Amino acid sequence: MIEQQYIDLFQQFRNEIDQNSVAGMNAARNAAFETFARIGFPTSSQEDYRHSNIILAFDADLGLNLRNIPIPVNPYDAFKCDVPDLSTHLHFLINDRYYDKIQSAENLPEGVFIGCMQTFAEKYPDIFARYYAKIADYSNNGTVAYNTMFAQDGFMVYVPKNTVIEKPLQLINILRGGVDLNVNRRILIIAEENAQVKILTCDHTVDNVHFVVTQVTEIFADVSSQIDFYELEDNSAKVTRLNSVFSEQRENSTVTTSGITLHNGYTRNNYRFRLLGQHAEAHVGGLAICDKTQHIDNFVFLDHVAPHCTSHELFKTILNDSATGVFCGKILVEKDAQKTQAYQTNRNLCASENARMFSKPQLEIYADDVKCSHGLTTGHLNDDALFYMRARGIDKDEARLLLMVAFTRDVVDLVRIDSLQERLIHLIDKRFRGESTRCGDCGVIC
Repeated sequence: MIEQQYIDLFQQFRNEIDQNSVAGMNAARNAAFETFARIGFPTSSQEDYRHSNIILAFDADLGLNLRNIPIPVNPYDAFKCDVPDLSTHLHFLINDRYYDKIQSAENLPEGVFIGCMQTFAEKYPDIFARYYAKIADYSNNGTVAYNTMFAQDGFMVYVPKNTVIEKPLQLINILRGGVDLNVNRRILIIAEENAQVKILTCDHTVDNVHFVVTQVTEIFADVSSQIDFYELEDNSAKVTRLNSVFSEQRENSTVTTSGITLHNGYTRNNYRFRLLGQHAEAHVGGLAICDKTQHIDNFVFLDHVAPHCTSHELFKTILNDSATGVFCGKILVEKDAQKTQAYQTNRNLCASENARMFSKPQLEIYADDVKCSHGLTTGHLNDDALFYMRARGIDKDEARLLLMVAFTRDVVDLVRIDSLQERLIHLIDKRFRGESTRCGDCGVIC
């Protein structure tokens, strides 16, 4: 059994894990361990993982930084943003540890905390205990249970009541290691009543080794709060990224998320959103561009619990060579969630004969006064559009590129940071042209 080595490792090094973390994170380990020992990693025998047998990623000789030792890298040297006007509060996670040597002091509103999860847990233990590992449900997800067992640090965002952070936050996740590594990250975002915050995370690989990354993000949107959470994956082909995002929203709150995969190896994204208060809005988007033998799997579950809520879901995938893509989207409208409006769209392009896309949109509705829909298309580029452009003197390859860039635009438009939109347009164009794109300018081609 593949899981047994990790069960034994956890039991053998439990004291070291606890000693190099904090009480608030340690308190969640026992229940997570019991669940993981019982259910193990997800396998392709489960319907939701039918096309993504992620357990194979852990059948390898992977190192873990169980003593939470700082990795010798200066992220300011390893990462330089390639968009000069992307003005953000900049933070780093090196593998799964927060980098605490910030070069410039943050000018943040009173009461805001942005930074090391361990520090917040020690400084505000009651708040941390109220939120950490509370919505990251691992009862049927062994990867999330595994992450909860081993995670020792992470990134913390806490925005108190009636507070607006004007400048976006940017978290750079840097993968660094001399041997194949397993990295387990946590991100916790709390926006209290009437609070507003925008967050961008960028994944970036420095070293040419295999990484297996589990990342769990919990998002709490209180009454009338607004949270924007954008993820940009620009990893090497040797990275397996198992990402889970959980969100809970109270009345009148708005959560906007978008996951953009430009370069990857093997990616599984789990999005689970619950709309618990009336007039809550969720906007969930995703875009993936994959070629060679890359794999992308987006699983999205939107649970409408309260009435008068709205959700919009838009996921697009472009596949070339022998790449594979998976989309499974489910909207659940519970019996008391009358006046729900929920819309799901999945559009996919297969740019080669060997590319494969598997899609499964679903609606499960128990209320009788709702407006819900889902739409799915998978195909090739429009021949008529190609003919029209070539008839006007545009080269065939350039015409194909322009059509693919246009195909991505409505997902990019979901991003509510202007400078980030410009960055994405630039990177997407370079990606399609086969140029060496990278999250920063560290000299490592992704």
